[in-house]
Amino acid sequence: MTDLRIRPATADDLDSALAFWKTAAEGTSISDDRDGVERLVARDPEALILAELDGELVGTVIAGFDGWRCHLYRLAVHPQRRRRGIGSALLATAEERFVRLGGRRGDAMVLQRNENAHHAWRAAGYSPEDHWRRWVKPLND
Repeated sequence: MTDLRIRPATADDLDSALAFWKTAAEGTSISDDRDGVERLVARDPEALILAELDGELVGTVIAGFDGWRCHLYRLAVHPQRRRRGIGSALLATAEERFVRLGGRRGDAMVLQRNENAHHAWRAAGYSPEDHWRRWVKPLND
């Protein structure tokens, strides 16, 4: 995987990332639109991390740090490119970013039904915290 390039997304990458998630990500998010991703990159230009192989987008992760917590979202690898170290390389980059920013622990949003993701996250050293429950409220109904 010597040709793998990992870098922060730019404004020119946003449409590609959104299209990529339709193929490679499990589930959808309320923020999976151009405006949402533009706000993310404008607020934190290093948060959306891309993996490219020979110029092709093959993986993403969002590594958001709010000054208090390190949050991981949208770890996705193209289905035909999985199990080749791309996800591990993306997570290593995200974790290095968190450490550089003073983060102490990463947490990941992982769908309960996504068993393949559970195996990948466990292999990367993450474990579920069953005593927590995510509570949500849409803000613009």
